Amino acid sequence: MTVKGGLKVRQHPSKGFYVENLTACGVNSYKEIDGKINDGTRNRTVAATNMNATSSRAHTIVAITFTQKQPNETGQSMTRTSTVNLVDLAGSERADSTGATGDRLKEGSAINQSLSSLGNVIKALADQSMGKKKVVVPYRDSTLTRLLQNALGGNSKTIMVRIYIFYFQ
Repeated sequence: MTVKGGLKVRQHPSKGFYVENLTACGVNSYKEIDGKINDGTRNRTVAATNMNATSSRAHTIVAITFTQKQPNETGQSMTRTSTVNLVDLAGSERADSTGATGDRLKEGSAINQSLSSLGNVIKALADQSMGKKKVVVPYRDSTLTRLLQNALGGNSKTIMVRIYIFYFQ
């Protein structure tokens, strides 16, 4: 599957879903992490709509992998890894409110579809946690849910924070 910008999402038998040719950068401080996030923000796709002059046209995922290496009781080197995914979801849109046409309309439709898919995955996971049997979690319904599968399911911990930004003139 191809997304704008030429990046392709692939599936590996042991790694799961991943973005082909994605650059991983080693960092050693918050300042370096912040710099990489700012680089990504500069490359983010935005466009004007009637609702927002700099409307995000895609979701953004920043994955930070922490690696801890230390010897165990026998002196063998042990490695622990943990990944934190910071996800900025593009907002849902009503086509008539945004005045979107052409490519902007297609982007808005794709955003809404992926947000709906994410909602369906969260609902299925909630149903599973409540003990419902034979629940199928529809991770494959969107690229977003495929990439976040490891962060949403299994023994992961997920927190959603909703941030409202108001502009006054």
